[in-house]
Amino acid sequence: MKKLLLSILIFNTFVTHLNAQESEDEIKLDEVEILSSPRIEIESLQNSISVISISKEQINNSTATNVSELLQQIAGIDIRRRGVEGMQADLYIRGGSFDQTLLLIDGIKVEDPQTGHHTMNMTLPLEVIERIEITKGSAGRIYGQNAFTGAVNIITKKNIKNNLSVELTGGSFDQKRGSLTVQRKLENSEILFNYNRKESEGYRYNTDFKNDELFINSSFKIKDQKVSAIGAFNERKFGANGFYASPEAIDQYEETQASIIGLTTAFKKDDLIIKPKLYWKRNQDMYVYLRQDPSVYRNLHISNKVGIEVNASTSNSIGDLGLGIDLSKVSLTSNNLGNRNRTMLNMFIEQQIKFQNEKIDLTPGIAITYFSDVSSRLNYQNNFFNNLFFYPGMDLGYRFKKNLKLYSNVGYTYRIPTYTDLFYSSPTTLGNENLKLEKALTKEIGLKYLKSNFNLSMSLYQRDASDIIDYVRNNEAEPWQANNIREITTNGFELNMGYKFYLGAFRPQSINIGYSNINDDLLETDFTFSRYALNSLKNQITATYMFQIRDFISSTLTFKNSERLNNESYTVIDFRTSYIYEKFTLSIILNNILDEDYTETNLVPMPGFNSLVGIKYSIN
Repeated sequence: MKKLLLSILIFNTFVTHLNAQESEDEIKLDEVEILSSPRIEIESLQNSISVISISKEQINNSTATNVSELLQQIAGIDIRRRGVEGMQADLYIRGGSFDQTLLLIDGIKVEDPQTGHHTMNMTLPLEVIERIEITKGSAGRIYGQNAFTGAVNIITKKNIKNNLSVELTGGSFDQKRGSLTVQRKLENSEILFNYNRKESEGYRYNTDFKNDELFINSSFKIKDQKVSAIGAFNERKFGANGFYASPEAIDQYEETQASIIGLTTAFKKDDLIIKPKLYWKRNQDMYVYLRQDPSVYRNLHISNKVGIEVNASTSNSIGDLGLGIDLSKVSLTSNNLGNRNRTMLNMFIEQQIKFQNEKIDLTPGIAITYFSDVSSRLNYQNNFFNNLFFYPGMDLGYRFKKNLKLYSNVGYTYRIPTYTDLFYSSPTTLGNENLKLEKALTKEIGLKYLKSNFNLSMSLYQRDASDIIDYVRNNEAEPWQANNIREITTNGFELNMGYKFYLGAFRPQSINIGYSNINDDLLETDFTFSRYALNSLKNQITATYMFQIRDFISSTLTFKNSERLNNESYTVIDFRTSYIYEKFTLSIILNNILDEDYTETNLVPMPGFNSLVGIKYSIN
């Protein structure tokens, strides 16, 4: 009853604000320059692709405490979590699978070759993130492998200020958190350091966890050339009650480590910009089936990826040219998957052409990829050309006015089978080393509108996917085995809009609403049983209302309604309020205030109503 009254009180506050008198003053929404391509930088309304940016303001005021929860507030994105704090979370865009979305940090690809289940291991603390860019549909081809349905690029903070902040948080399930952030700006260099520790006894049996996160972002000069460096380390130790296998496997346990080191710089001369990157990504996963007796079944996997990437862009007589090359070496050491090595090469070129006083823009592009081990696995003649794959695409846009644009795009994307898909072996599951790449042709048409304090975007898309990997069998006595047996046609619609306004004496308010609808047409197969039944978000509604009272009180209300293809539906409402007094900030977060009973994946129940209280001290 207390939770119900609390939710009524919050909604009453929401309605009261809406009924207030709106000021005649307008709040201008500037176009944000985003990396809609790793090659060509284009303002948000000028590109002809589906891309959304989560701003620093939205991150700072969000009810989320981690990237997984933050992305759940965007329509068209499905984060399927197994517990709190994104402990083990899978990332889906527009109904694709958990390994069909590419994650990047400052443009560096951090996909995991072992399994897509580890993609979100490399996410960063919200305190160090400037913004997050989400690219959907065929435009993901510009990033190369595994941007099958799209890509999520986490952009770290670059505008460093002299600041020190300490935050302590506690709450339900005996959650304890501590965070230290130091920013230091010197004459020729700057540095941002962040350390996070999170732990909990768990919200049910064997869901306890201990997390450590370390992040360093620095820039310095070498002979007047500015170089940026990032380093991140994330270690998680957690009980995995029902996370994998079956819901009855309640004693599973896992430890993961994910780390990245990257160096970037930029050379500019007239209209020519060249951006080289060096990076190293490492992931380690240790899994045991019985926590109390690891000798029963234990897996240990260590993967490394080392790469160099060079992107360039320049203006020419017809528009802007972008091109790039990414060369990387992947290795895996595993007691189950064996020792594996792969060389990957991704090349890309695109040319934006503008017509009719820049009202029309046309951007054809093509990605060319090479994988050293593909032809040998498929029993082809092992030569360079048999390992090459071509993925073309094209974007087209028409700008009616400065603030209104119609766009469309079409293109091919692909996904590489993980080493788990290829080589995993257990009493119940077998990989298949003859698996081919998954492929998709995506077509999209959309509309963007941006004026003053209002923005709107909507799109219709169709994705024809083939050679999709599923684990199948013909009778219950057989083990599951991976096969390229699925063909799926996905039709979808998305709508996103935002509105900023004043209400009487209150500070600026903002409302963001999103809607996504997905319909999958799955062609039948010759197999009797399938492990991965489609369970996309058929209908998804997201809404966020941020309001501020004077300069020292700000609040955010988040609404999420989800209906899956299996007809399961649930509504989750979260609330956050913050009070600032001099150098202190007191925050209260209420999650699932309606105490909804729901699951997101593998029948793992999510927590009911829970709360967090935090205090932050910050000095300049």
